[in-house]
Amino acid sequence: MKAYKLKKALSTALIYLDILVVAVMVIYPLLWVLGTSLNSRTGITGSLIPERITLDNYISLFTKTKYGSWYLNTLLVAVLTTVFSILLHTTTAFVFARFKFKGRKMGLLFVMILQLFPSFMGLTALYMVALNFGMLNNLMMLVIIYVAGGIPQNIWLVRGYMLNIPRSLDEAAYIDGASKVQLFFKVILPLSLPIITFISVTSFMGPWMDYMLPRYLINQNEKRTLAIGLFDMITGNSNDITLFCAGSVLVAVPITCLYMSFQKFLLEGLMAGANKGE
Repeated sequence: MKAYKLKKALSTALIYLDILVVAVMVIYPLLWVLGTSLNSRTGITGSLIPERITLDNYISLFTKTKYGSWYLNTLLVAVLTTVFSILLHTTTAFVFARFKFKGRKMGLLFVMILQLFPSFMGLTALYMVALNFGMLNNLMMLVIIYVAGGIPQNIWLVRGYMLNIPRSLDEAAYIDGASKVQLFFKVILPLSLPIITFISVTSFMGPWMDYMLPRYLINQNEKRTLAIGLFDMITGNSNDITLFCAGSVLVAVPITCLYMSFQKFLLEGLMAGANKGE
């Protein structure tokens, strides 16, 4: 009995130690970035606590750089990507989940195969498409690519969730005279709120801090996104770590608010969408 209690106490201690180590590894960089953004000194400091707390770095972001323009550009791309992703991915998943048609299984197999290829494989082709269509330095090109890139994963997730909704609800809706469009918007869509919330947040996060694609397709300073602008703050001659930290704090605000507001739906959607159904 003593050996069992000792083993249990040691196991509990190791669990808490592991949690403490992970917490320090995660929280320390965040506190350092926040403290540096409020510090009156420029350059890298080793202290978490600023010598003198000031908001000058946040003010300088909008007066000395085009941070406000970068923020609005990124917000526009992220919001449009989220809206179009919800519309396109949910309607497509609804068709695959609720209707049987010729080529349905081949279509699902093709969508699954698309998930196997990393996105950077098509960067050269995407650049040539944007160049030929005159859409370089165009934020809508980013939206189109982000929405199309999320099709394989999101269709399978949403379809798996919709397959768990009883088909008896469809029959009841048809008996009441509902059309397929009414069935989708009035029955299936409200019941799919958890998985829709999940793909909404992930669709928003994708372009919010993506660096590779905007750097590849955007060259004009006024069309830059946050990732490009922040990266340029700590490279080259304009090495200003305090402005970078202030900008990073503001970048984290929308994502933090989204996760805190929709945490329940995110967990439900992730677990339910993991079942890909038949």
